Amino acid sequence: MSSPRAATASDADAFQSRRAVAVVVGVVFVDLLGFGVIIPVLPFYVRSFGVSDVFIGLLAASYSLAQFGAAPVLGRISDERGRRPVLVLSVGVAGVAWLVFGFASQVGAAAGTTAGLVVLFGARLLAGAAGGNIAAAQAYIADVTPLERRAGALGLVGAAFGLGFVFGPAVGGLLADETVVTAVRSALPAFVPVTRFSLPSFAAAGFSFVALVAAVVVLEEPPRTRSSAGRTSFVAQFRAALADATLRPLVVAFFLTSLSFAGVTVMFVPFVADVFGYGATEAALFLAYIGALGVLNQGVLVGALARRYGARWVVRAGVVSLCAALLVLAASPLAGTDPLLAAGPAWVTGGLAALLAFGALASFGNGAITVGLAALVSESAGAETQGSAFGVTQGAGSLGRTVGPPLAAAAYVFVYWSPFVAGALLLVPVVALLRTRA
Repeated sequence: MSSPRAATASDADAFQSRRAVAVVVGVVFVDLLGFGVIIPVLPFYVRSFGVSDVFIGLLAASYSLAQFGAAPVLGRISDERGRRPVLVLSVGVAGVAWLVFGFASQVGAAAGTTAGLVVLFGARLLAGAAGGNIAAAQAYIADVTPLERRAGALGLVGAAFGLGFVFGPAVGGLLADETVVTAVRSALPAFVPVTRFSLPSFAAAGFSFVALVAAVVVLEEPPRTRSSAGRTSFVAQFRAALADATLRPLVVAFFLTSLSFAGVTVMFVPFVADVFGYGATEAALFLAYIGALGVLNQGVLVGALARRYGARWVVRAGVVSLCAALLVLAASPLAGTDPLLAAGPAWVTGGLAALLAFGALASFGNGAITVGLAALVSESAGAETQGSAFGVTQGAGSLGRTVGPPLAAAAYVFVYWSPFVAGALLLVPVVALLRTRA
């Protein structure tokens, strides 16, 4: 029987653990809120420069390319120097990046399209490098959470992502509305460039600066065993992970699932604009719907399923769900734009029903894969190398998001449904990779 003193200490440790998790999840949420604000306007922002839709994929790839390079480095630094400094610095850099991102149109008007695109891509690269902090955030959660509760806690990070995609795109779509832009323009000094592209960008910067303040004021460094190993290079970390029989399938799985989903994340807004006539506001509302489901899935459902059936089963279920979602999206134009019910509202069309089904399947699938793979990585890594392990696997995911967007954009220009069908086919090997334990 435990003594009252031991029980009190245990309760205090549990409270500190929950508090630490809540703080990190809150910082991730505010940071991702800023990222989500940009999503509905980004394709239209690129098109405003008068360039090909291929540049939409290239711009998305630039973020992921920088994240690919930064995630392993930031993860390793968090092992050596601490989680808190990495999180504080990264959210501050993200705020600066989104602020610069909002001025790209003005630079383009003053110095030419090429200069504007350079600013646009430069800011996006800087934001992507800051986005590599997810490895440190996941490692922080692993530091303060017992193994048996880790999948659920990592699911809360996923839920923070989901909440960012609930409110971020909704806020971005609202701020891109011409009525709101006009009202804000009249309220601010004339020297502030307020457009349907700059206003969401400045809001994203503001959210990142809020996350910076929160991280500085309330985030504490978690107690843990710091890595004493010598510094290894970016390439060496990947070689070591690929040589590890346990981590290797996880690294490959992160790459394939990210590559698969790239066609959706990059080309979904142009797809619904071209096929169903949705503008930035309508697309934002739909993304908010997917995000709302993501909060439920990653914050509650996926964690419960992982505790009952295991993380490996959750990943397999997610693969099946996401594969079905991509095929539904590819076939959604066949459902048409006519009213679904003769006596129902005119806007309830067959195409909308297909898109809603896609959103439900994609939300669960992506959430299950993300949380399940993160839990498997945490189980496979030692206490001293959580940050490095998350950094490598997140880097593999970023590599998939780097390669995928340009390919998806080019494929979309050729045949609109091809990125989604190809994405479904890429998911098939993931099931085989996770069939047995290493």
